[in-house]
Amino acid sequence: MKNNIIFTCSNCSAQFQKWTGRCLECGKWGTVEKSITAGNLAKNNTPQDYAPAKTVGLSEINQQNFTRLKTNISELDRVLGGGIVPGSLILLGGDPGIGKSTLALQLSALFPNALYFSGEESVQQIKLRAGRLDLSSSNLRLANETNVETIIATAIAQKTKLTIVDSIQTMHSAEIEGEAGNINQVRACTVKLMEVAKKNNITFILIGQVTKDGNVAGPKTLEHLVDTVLYLEGDRFHNFRILRAAKNRFGPTDEVGIFTMEKDGLREVKNPSASLLGERTDSVPGTIITCVMEGTRPMLIEIQALVTKTNFGFPQRRASGFDLNRLQVLIGVLSRRAGLPLESYDVFLNVVGGLEASEPAADLAVIMAIASGLKDKTIPVGLAAFGEVGLSGEVRSVNNTEKRLNEIKNLGLQIAVLPASAKLPKITGLKIAPIKNVQEVVEKIIQ
Repeated sequence: MKNNIIFTCSNCSAQFQKWTGRCLECGKWGTVEKSITAGNLAKNNTPQDYAPAKTVGLSEINQQNFTRLKTNISELDRVLGGGIVPGSLILLGGDPGIGKSTLALQLSALFPNALYFSGEESVQQIKLRAGRLDLSSSNLRLANETNVETIIATAIAQKTKLTIVDSIQTMHSAEIEGEAGNINQVRACTVKLMEVAKKNNITFILIGQVTKDGNVAGPKTLEHLVDTVLYLEGDRFHNFRILRAAKNRFGPTDEVGIFTMEKDGLREVKNPSASLLGERTDSVPGTIITCVMEGTRPMLIEIQALVTKTNFGFPQRRASGFDLNRLQVLIGVLSRRAGLPLESYDVFLNVVGGLEASEPAADLAVIMAIASGLKDKTIPVGLAAFGEVGLSGEVRSVNNTEKRLNEIKNLGLQIAVLPASAKLPKITGLKIAPIKNVQEVVEKIIQ
């Protein structure tokens, strides 16, 4: 048997016959490393030389004892698709201090015989955090361990259903050369944990550090290996934390979980709309409510616009929680289609609560907020608006109209401004104001 020397990119696994400083596939520098493959191991073998794989019919698979594990944290269960699938490998990422370890510790305290392995904190430090979170679970077992083989042996011996690894970048395998956090180490440790998870139905939650770009540190193949990738997002200056699924083999990826960071840990927000609008005072020019969809959940958020006379040669445009390029487009539509002189005004837009209004349904509310701020006219407190705005100034319908209207009504609002082309359901107690284009918005509502 002859061994062949090849060069493999540690970021995208592309292979080359000679070393290059930059990977020709992914464009990363310094990621191409030497590796050895068994060249003639199966060179002369034919398919008949291998034993056939054992297969099973779809109808023969028994899932009676393979039900999802409820976490009793409804917001987390929503994002996972109904609970934790036994034997799954979950990667939890987020900015430093956002609450990843807090959420993992709260979750592990809810499971019997759970294991928590930390390579970043001592067991005494974890005990202090558990005391701050008022967690007193006698079933939770802690350990300071960074050797993945020892972690696997312990999880199998304890017959646990849930194991937390905090963080995967601090783990190392005795079978792989290199320091902990090395790309090869991170990949090898994840592969070993995945094999054990599938074979023994042990759920592993891996906490991952993130880069400056907001992605999980390590090779991109790390996200391909795991079953679910969760991101805990939020602004450290606001209490809200949003849990999103970037990948989920066992459920949807469009659901979100809403939490608030309190002194005793993360707490679920059962009614996000009421929480986001709880501090709203009397209506002032440039403020309006819109309804956006986060997965299957409608959420009411407040949008604020401040329009002031510019003191420079070029007007400023700033946005927080809204795409700046989209804001530029909507300002151009208002200037051209509605005749508003925004070319000499600064426009500042803010989505209250630190959330993001990323879907097109927020366009109409942004248009109305800017027009209201420019004309210094207030919008009624009980009014909400949603709809997509096109370049010709037309207001287009969006999906889930009935869900949005029901949420608007349930929060006690009286008027809903929406596209005239939308299919309107029968909802009593709510006044509907259909709008065809942005010119009608300015003429009929922002007078």
